[in-house]
Order: sequence, then structure tokens, then C-alpha cells
Amino acid sequence: MEFTFSAIWATMTPLVKGITILLCIMSVYSLGLSIERWWNFNKAKKQSVRFALEIAPLLKQEKLKEAIDLSKKYKFSHVGKVLSAGLLEFAYEAHGGSVSGHDTVAAAERAIERATMMTTAEMKRGLGGLATIATTSPFIGLLATVIGIINAFRGMAASGAGGLGAVSAGIAEALVGTAIGLFVAIPAVWLYNYFLNKIERFQVEMSNSSSELIDYFLKRQGSRA
Repeated sequence: MEFTFSAIWATMTPLVKGITILLCIMSVYSLGLSIERWWNFNKAKKQSVRFALEIAPLLKQEKLKEAIDLSKKYKFSHVGKVLSAGLLEFAYEAHGGSVSGHDTVAAAERAIERATMMTTAEMKRGLGGLATIATTSPFIGLLATVIGIINAFRGMAASGAGGLGAVSAGIAEALVGTAIGLFVAIPAVWLYNYFLNKIERFQVEMSNSSSELIDYFLKRQGSRA
């Protein structure tokens, strides 16, 4: 028997072929999701840097409307999404939506918290599927391995001999299932941890920016008191 993938594929049972196809689909899905998340995270990082540089002078000049319009320009910016929610709420409350300055700032703070949770949830979109692939694909590959071993013993029993020729097809089938399962799982684990670390850094950036904006609101209210 030739130990090439095409030769091994030809000797695989339909069930093992189905498992192999499933693992390939999982691999393509994890790769596609990772590219999409990486592209969005990269855009978010770049746009947040630009947004932070451009919004600082606007806030110093108390141009809240211009600051809100600026946040709409950078749609991928996680910092922009969070700060725009606070700015919108503060501007609304400051123009008749609240009685006291404390309530105005508190309302803006709650809006920022809601925006932070929604933005974080959006960033985590699809990562649950990536985690599922990372944890289940080795076991799916193991299932193919078990089936391959069973086929190896079946070939041994059918031939009535214990030579390598009787079991080689089943063993090759088993090893391919294990290899594909690991090939799918290892990159998925790496990518999942990579994206989680990115999200944690984004959360820190959102938290720091939110705290600075709340301090700005408090100072503005204090100067007008």
C-alpha cells in the first residue's frame, strides 16, 4: 500500500471520510473567522489611535458636537464607540435631561458602561465557536483514530494473519485522523488565546479612556457650578 493521502483516502471507510471532511470544514471556519477578527481588531487599533489624537483638542475647546461627529467617522474604533455613548448622554442630560450635575455625569457613566459591554460582546463574536473547535477537534480526530484501529483489527481477523499488510490500512487511517484533529486544534487554541489577549488590551484602553472622559465631565460641571 502506498502511504500517500490519496491512497489512504481511498481505503478510508465512509464514516472516517465524513469525520475528515468535518475537520476540514472546522479548519476553514476557524481560519476565516480568525482573518475576519484580525482585520477588525487591526482596524479598531488604528482608528482608535487616530480618534484619541483628534478628540483631545475638541474636548479642550468644549466642542462636544464636533467630538460626537468625530466618533461617527471612526466606526471601527472601540474607544470611539464608548466615548461617543458618554458624550451623547452628557450632551442630552446637560440640555434639559437632568436636574443636577451629579445626575448628568452618572447618566453618562452608565451609558459608557453599556457601550463598553456591547463593544466587548461584539469583539468576542465568533470566539465561542473558535474555542469549541479548539477543544472538540482533537476528540473528533480521536474518534477517527478509534474507528481506524477497529478497521485494522477487522482486517487482521479477515485475513487470519497478524502481518503489517493486514493492519496497515487501518493504522494509516487512524494516524491521519489524529493528525488532522491536532492540525485543526493547535492553531485554533493559539488564535483563541491571541484574540482574548487583544480584547483584554482593548478593554483596558476603553476603561482608561472612559475614566478620563468622566473626569472631564466632572471638571466641566465643577467649573460651571
